[in-house]
Amino acid sequence: MISAAHASLTGRLNALVIDGRTEAGRAELRPRGELVHGCAKVLDETLRALPDGVRRVELDMGAVVFMDTAGLEFLEVLDSYGHRRRIPVAATRWTGQPRRILELAGLDTDDPLRAAPRPTGPEPALPASSAVALERAEQLGLLRAEVEQLRQAIASRPVIDQARGILMAAHSCTSEEAWAILRTTSQLSNVKLRTIAAALTAGAGSDGPPPPEEVRTALRTAVRVCLN
Repeated sequence: MISAAHASLTGRLNALVIDGRTEAGRAELRPRGELVHGCAKVLDETLRALPDGVRRVELDMGAVVFMDTAGLEFLEVLDSYGHRRRIPVAATRWTGQPRRILELAGLDTDDPLRAAPRPTGPEPALPASSAVALERAEQLGLLRAEVEQLRQAIASRPVIDQARGILMAAHSCTSEEAWAILRTTSQLSNVKLRTIAAALTAGAGSDGPPPPEEVRTALRTAVRVCLN
């Protein structure tokens, strides 16, 4: 017998939807959208709706396009479900930005619920002046910069989503087109994207201040470029 599990996180531009089926005691779930605030609740509701005879749960994460720290809560819900029911659970096929978040968190990118193997012995020390040591130091610096960029992106995510919604309503465009407009406006005006998003959101109210002239000029050009 085949059944389906479906739940959604409403009110977001890329709402989390979990589709799937159960067959022969195996539940195959396919989340789509973003792992953001509220995603753990969506998964919990989906798991609670599964039949009692389920003996294994597998999540195909290939259609998840964005993940912030709420994604780790999502994984905790899945892991706790497996422990309570004493059944194996897995979340595989991570791609793109969510996979990078798992890497930064030190989790297994093939299945983050699987314990990462620990090194069997101490890593041999390298001379500080060696080419390998210098390369590692450079990689560490790049990684730290990327982590900081991700933190800033996560912090500014809500206002960017609001700005995308404003553009979608004003220009009858898709979420992807609204994102392209914001990105192009940022490039043309040389203003950070989150600053542009905050200006658009603040100016959306009846008595809100209009965006700076350079932002408005760049925005008009971006709309023309991206929608024509």
